[in-house]
Amino acid sequence: METDLIISAINEIHKKANQALINRDADAYIAMLDDGFSFTPAGGAALNKRDYSIDLRKDFKGIKSFETSYYRIKSTFEDDVFTEKIARKSIIIKPNLLLFSKKQTIQTEETVHWKNIRGEWKVIAVEITLEEKY
Repeated sequence: METDLIISAINEIHKKANQALINRDADAYIAMLDDGFSFTPAGGAALNKRDYSIDLRKDFKGIKSFETSYYRIKSTFEDDVFTEKIARKSIIIKPNLLLFSKKQTIQTEETVHWKNIRGEWKVIAVEITLEEKY
């Protein structure tokens, strides 16, 4: 029962996060992250919240449009941390020359760790375990 309530709350936050990505609203997206947040890209070094925020803002400036969707592969709740493995597909359109755009599709598998901090679910870590770009 408790897990169903957690999943329902997390699903609502995912909706807001996806909308923030689509709108390229870095402030709204970053607000969902805990201060101790850590992001680990596939095959890369972990970034703290500050460095991740800088990269996100820079990336958003170079994007004309962004579409994203996800589905949950599995989830667990242990030691006050809700962990989910999700598959995400994002389509990014970047300006290229004057009249043309470049489309890039990115598919990832991500492990997302959430914690309820003062009554609010926050992302404490994201690990990209698999990434394909085409």
